[in-house]
Amino acid sequence: MSKNEREQLRPIVDDIKGRLPGAILNEEDSFGDLVLVADRKQSHDVMKQLRAQGFDLLADIAGVDLLKVEHTERFLVVYNLYSIPRDLRVRVKVYVPEDDMNVPSVTDIWQSANWAEREAYDMFGFHFEGHPNLVRILTHRQFEGHALRKDYPVMKGQWASGVSDLMPDMERE
Repeated sequence: MSKNEREQLRPIVDDIKGRLPGAILNEEDSFGDLVLVADRKQSHDVMKQLRAQGFDLLADIAGVDLLKVEHTERFLVVYNLYSIPRDLRVRVKVYVPEDDMNVPSVTDIWQSANWAEREAYDMFGFHFEGHPNLVRILTHRQFEGHALRKDYPVMKGQWASGVSDLMPDMERE
């Protein structure tokens, strides 16, 4: 991240910290990008503030399984945001415990979150609270488990006895 980008991001982060005390748990630098670690219960409010500050593009939502990494929580949801008018990037990380996979949905903030949250749900098992249609999107509706979890048995064969009709989703979208 350039000095200019850092100077542009500092007031944004400081404003969010002032409005939402305790919502940003940490700031990190990762490959030159600013990464905000947000409290899971306040992550939706952090996202709303970032949207209000001009981060108009949710580029991606990624799930991470930290099973073999020493950390207090097993899972992580990563949001990649971009401000087109300011030409700035920021990542937001939200740690998620294995025994409570609930994360607030951001579909009301960015429409592009709809399918990205469904993918993270399908592959990792995150439950995005408030999502309008949280059903599998990459695997068959009868699929059991979450294929990108590190403890998923890769060679497990599963038989689907029916057809997954995606037309209702396509028509709605």
